[in-house]
Amino acid sequence: MLRAPEFWYRSPGPPAAALAPLGRLYAFATARRVARAPRYRAPVPVICLGNLVAGGAGKTPAALWLLERLAARGVAAHAVSRGYGGRGARGGPRRVDPRRDRAGEVGDEPLLLAGFAPVWIGRDRAETARAAVEAGAEALVLDDGFQDPAVAKDLSLLAVDAATGFGNGLCIPAGPLREPPEAGLARADAVLLLGPKAARARAAARWPALAAAEIVEGEVLPREIGIDWRGERVLAFAGIARPEKFFATLRALGAEVAATRAFPDHAAFAPRALARLEAEAARLGARLVTTEKDAVRLPPEFRGKAMPLPVALAPTDPAALERRLDALFGPASAA
Repeated sequence: MLRAPEFWYRSPGPPAAALAPLGRLYAFATARRVARAPRYRAPVPVICLGNLVAGGAGKTPAALWLLERLAARGVAAHAVSRGYGGRGARGGPRRVDPRRDRAGEVGDEPLLLAGFAPVWIGRDRAETARAAVEAGAEALVLDDGFQDPAVAKDLSLLAVDAATGFGNGLCIPAGPLREPPEAGLARADAVLLLGPKAARARAAARWPALAAAEIVEGEVLPREIGIDWRGERVLAFAGIARPEKFFATLRALGAEVAATRAFPDHAAFAPRALARLEAEAARLGARLVTTEKDAVRLPPEFRGKAMPLPVALAPTDPAALERRLDALFGPASAA
């Protein structure tokens, strides 16, 4: 996947204006698709975590938070994904093996999630969800799939980046949106508005469509891994939708960011590129640091050379999300 164009996050103008008719066609096609009836209604609760833009909203940390909370309730939750970026996802359902599978085969997000819970990938979400239930899933967490009606959903949560929101308000390829905000928000049960407090405070004024949604605020914060980053000299590299967020996180932790290298989202790291990163880090006297999602795409022989920085969702009002789970599974104290 290529890096998101900068004009997606500016006020509409050229080239967005020229692409706007294509964006309207994209929105029309999405509306037609989401209007279809579900092909599969699972006998267990289905929670969908999606977004309205093409990547970079905090969906994966939210999925990890849900899987951890369901495990704490004693619920055997399985994640279901299309396995974007993985060759193996083009076929029928398969369970991800975190010990043997590689990101190029199953996708980076499924491989990351598989360290926390069983994960299933496949081209057809309905068939993949059915396979997970047949394998014993007591709940399904759909990683993405908000615009896919194949599986009936019991709870739909939308992740929204408070700083970038809905970009220029236009649909792909004119902007970052998969569908108009009003249409998507009308189908969501709640919005996870993620970002620094100041950005969250400005979001409603910048994107009035949020006013009609139930908002649960939060941040995606680094997990505590016992490292004091203050003064640590690092070369940071990332192949995610918005690598600058990762670089800013390191600076906020007090790291001395000697250099940054941004790759396209879901990039496969070629050996030559990794060799250049290693040589540059040695020249700068810096430690190589990357994201968790990037780390799972590194070849095994290189993983010990780059420190991953894990992150986690930190809701400001976790009880609001727990109440949603109570409605599906009963009170947590009864689990």
